Amino acid sequence: MSNTGNPKIAFVGTGAQGASIGADFALAGHDVTFIEQWPAHVEAIRANGITVNLPARTINAKVPALHFCQVAEIKEKFDLIFLIVKAYDTKWVTQMVEPVLAEDGFVIGLQNGMTHLDIASVVGQERTIGAVIEIASNMFVPGITNRQNDQDESWFALGAIDREQQHRVEGVAKLLRCAGRVEVTDDIKSCKWMKLVVNAAELVPSAILDLPLADAARFPGFLEVMRQAGYEAMRAALLDGAMIVPIIGMPPVTTNDPEGYVDRIFDEVLKTFSRADTLTTSLQDWRKGRRAEVQEVNGHVIDVLRAAGQDAPINSRVVELAYEIERGLLSAGLDNAAPLIASLGPGR
Repeated sequence: MSNTGNPKIAFVGTGAQGASIGADFALAGHDVTFIEQWPAHVEAIRANGITVNLPARTINAKVPALHFCQVAEIKEKFDLIFLIVKAYDTKWVTQMVEPVLAEDGFVIGLQNGMTHLDIASVVGQERTIGAVIEIASNMFVPGITNRQNDQDESWFALGAIDREQQHRVEGVAKLLRCAGRVEVTDDIKSCKWMKLVVNAAELVPSAILDLPLADAARFPGFLEVMRQAGYEAMRAALLDGAMIVPIIGMPPVTTNDPEGYVDRIFDEVLKTFSRADTLTTSLQDWRKGRRAEVQEVNGHVIDVLRAAGQDAPINSRVVELAYEIERGLLSAGLDNAAPLIASLGPGR
């Protein structure tokens, strides 16, 4: 980075996750700018700062905020750009900010899905850091985000795409530790896959029932649906060359039990990173009238398995129902549990 003493940092996409992490950076004294596509949110931050409601405290940070349309007006380039937009928006948003990224800077994708590949296709592998994030949060009012995990419960992993840049990742991790626990990994691909595995099990399946994550996991017969979606995702991960690696602060893997490890990740997310009222990002999207990251998570599992000549019956049914909901042909609700449970087949 050209300015290692006080790098110039942008948070692009300052919704529930990006705003709360960016607020931590601002309060830690870093040079931070928000770049956001929701006009009312930008104006609220300009007027009142960004407010973050945490489980036991509330913080407020004053942060410069720009509309997406103002990116072309930026004169000084950023050393670090944290990207926290929806996975399906990754490529075009990266193209938008590439002109304001320093030549030796990094884009860090704090997102679901395999978005590090989209980022690298635009700015190059040498300027891409892959990331995994585990925080529960929501936002429904401009200028105010609700983060359900404080810094001691928030977890990140970072890793370079270009191995020649791996030695620089710790410097970024040191900055990010103002927002939570950060691990540096030399196998970010596997970490991203492990997160996708648990996302496939949780995000869209629970949203299809229109339930908080914990309630969906307790719904009779549905936990097995969620686990089987995760098992299919784990098969896809291994076929794609990923290793079973610990994430979200879990202990090292000691046995070769892919399905057992899916269960362990799932249980840890339910225990540590969710509350009774935690809505997955997919359900939040639908309640806001937006599409969810269906293709980027469950659809990716289907594509990888299909390329290997294998089926993904649970993820395929999840995607089918999700698209019907997004087209307005079906409503999210408990009635959708039966067809998903039926997809398990006899004996399940």
